[in-house]
Amino acid sequence: MEERCFRLGIKTNYKKEIFMILNNKQNKTEFIVSKMDELVNWARKGSLWPMTFGLACCAVEMMHSAASRYDLDRFGIIFRPSPRQSDVMIVAGTLTNKMAPALRKVYDQMSEPRWVVSMGSCANGGGYYHYSYSVVRGCDRIVPVDIYVPGCPPTAEALLYGLLQLQKKIKRSRKTLYWLQK
Repeated sequence: MEERCFRLGIKTNYKKEIFMILNNKQNKTEFIVSKMDELVNWARKGSLWPMTFGLACCAVEMMHSAASRYDLDRFGIIFRPSPRQSDVMIVAGTLTNKMAPALRKVYDQMSEPRWVVSMGSCANGGGYYHYSYSVVRGCDRIVPVDIYVPGCPPTAEALLYGLLQLQKKIKRSRKTLYWLQK
């Protein structure tokens, strides 16, 4: 058996090497930090507080998703009226040039970490009014967007699916380890 392992290039004393790797101080720190990341991400994904930025007809579907039929409260998603209490911004509807500075100002008032969901074809890329002189061709030109929800207007199920995708994205994020390495 040892001869076969030697020919394949596998070291027979692998238990000692694994023990040495696990006893390294840096690995212990990375293990603790990664578990802390998982705990923090679990708390963040379970308590998303979106700020409603309803600009047009998509806002009606956003309100519909918060009603009793879809009940976003069961996912820990509770709409907040103030940007200082929110960590998610849902941009729903046509963003005009006059409204763009207000959108950026509200985004800057939100605390870190913050995420943006672009809801509807008008918020995603201008939609039906794409060639109008007064319409911004996508809110991603003003604020960084994390999730795009397509449709005109998108259904409440589509927004719910987008928010669930955002929760998955938050669960996968690793921020503490990068902060520790700096």
